[in-house]
Amino acid sequence: MAFESDLLALVPRLRRFAASLSRDRADADDLCQAALERALRSRDQWRPGTRLDSWMYRIVRNLWIDEGRARQRAAQTFVAEEAGAHVGHAGDRDVEAHMMLSDVDRAMQALPDEQREAIALVLVEGLSYKEAAAILGIPMGTLTSRLVRGRGALIEILGEAA
Repeated sequence: MAFESDLLALVPRLRRFAASLSRDRADADDLCQAALERALRSRDQWRPGTRLDSWMYRIVRNLWIDEGRARQRAAQTFVAEEAGAHVGHAGDRDVEAHMMLSDVDRAMQALPDEQREAIALVLVEGLSYKEAAAILGIPMGTLTSRLVRGRGALIEILGEAA
């Protein structure tokens, strides 16, 4: 039962990380749910005594990568979603979406994926450089350079917004 309660306590952080990857709250919730389902099915793969949050961040990221690959394959097979974008117009949803975005959200979305992932794990989720580098599967030097470039870009974007 401790596994489930510890997992439940991570949900807000997992949702935040998923949102930083997907750039969409609904997609983030779907991604988070899929990650939780996978964790519950694969709980025997988690080693007690290790960090559950790091394990879960890896699951979220791997699912996101898998989903991106599936979308690429689907885009080669099906008509683009944008082709039907003007069939009906949901103005209320557009207004809500714009109201929900803060300057920081928009700035994070403007970052390249690699920088956004690094910033989300280190600056938002508070992981150490070593933990974030392990989750992303990159050397710490690469993580550091992504953080430096990402921070610089955020400062520039947020400075322009002000």
